[in-house]
Amino acid sequence: MFKKYLPLAAVSVLFGCAQPTDRAQQYVDDEFNAILNKTAVVESNKPRDFTEFHRQADQVVENSPSMAKIYQPLYDQLNEWVLQSGEPTDLASFGIQAAQLGGGDKQGNVLFTGYFSPVMELRHEPNEKFKYPVYAKPECESDCPTRAQIYAGALEGQGLELGYAANRIDPFLMEVQGSGFVHFEDDDTLEYFAYGGKNNKAYISIGKVLIERDLVPRAKMSMKAIKQWVMENDEATVRELLEQNPSFVFFEPRADAPVTGSAGIPLLPMASVAGDRSILPMGTPILAEVPLLNPDGSWSGAHQLRLLIVLDTGGAVKQNHLDLYHGMGPRAGTEAGHYKHFGRVWKLGLEGSATQAPWALPPEKLQ
Repeated sequence: MFKKYLPLAAVSVLFGCAQPTDRAQQYVDDEFNAILNKTAVVESNKPRDFTEFHRQADQVVENSPSMAKIYQPLYDQLNEWVLQSGEPTDLASFGIQAAQLGGGDKQGNVLFTGYFSPVMELRHEPNEKFKYPVYAKPECESDCPTRAQIYAGALEGQGLELGYAANRIDPFLMEVQGSGFVHFEDDDTLEYFAYGGKNNKAYISIGKVLIERDLVPRAKMSMKAIKQWVMENDEATVRELLEQNPSFVFFEPRADAPVTGSAGIPLLPMASVAGDRSILPMGTPILAEVPLLNPDGSWSGAHQLRLLIVLDTGGAVKQNHLDLYHGMGPRAGTEAGHYKHFGRVWKLGLEGSATQAPWALPPEKLQ
């Protein structure tokens, strides 16, 4: 994905005799010994919503002949299953194979976080309010400047400014997401800023820094909490915090472009996820019990069974962690920021095709 990620995506450690359920954890499976576990029959009684799957699958087929060659037979069978049954226990009768993710706790609980496409207000030319530049990538590789050096003016005079923001946190949060839409308030135009590269410095989570400094409680950490803290502090304090993360993401303007992930496929809200491509290659469909949240971010007590496609990835998304795409704008951002919850997940494949045996891993992943 280019990407991005707030530390709030860190996997919770589950331990002790009491098994926590406040983040939608479930304990209905035996302990798993592998990342992917062959599943003869998928059993889930959760309410189902498969309405967006065919649209997201069509985007893959229309935009990537190479992925279509691998996954279209599986997508077609899944669409038949949805139309004729939709019952998880019937998957095998359609030739669809499944492998359940073991979860970070080895009890099937896979972490769901969320991301979105922000809309950032910019101006083409700076003024007293809009004075913080957003940059295209300079000609550099390992010798790129750090965030602190960029804030100090290391890129000035190179003609890399794409626009100017009214604060530092909005561009920073767009960096975390990896891309987003920009509204230029001086001429009322809308552009899509795609991921344009990074400075190849280590990523340090400012959420983690805020927790370690006892500035935001771990239990309340979210994107909303970070922005609230930023808005309550002066410019110098905010800059010092942001500079703790030396990594810096650059952007590339694309007029009227759809939101795409690292697979280059347009993303649909609640139909695509970012995942670990060593386990879930781009284009992989998954069946997931997605946790449903209340407006305040607490778990509603329910899950919803969805078909999702892995079309993005990111440095913080490893193994039993999925990042669910929520869409564009502030509301999507609020909803995505609440997600730090768990659900059960099955990787799907089609017998007799390139996707068969979804439980198989490369030899180096079997350790």
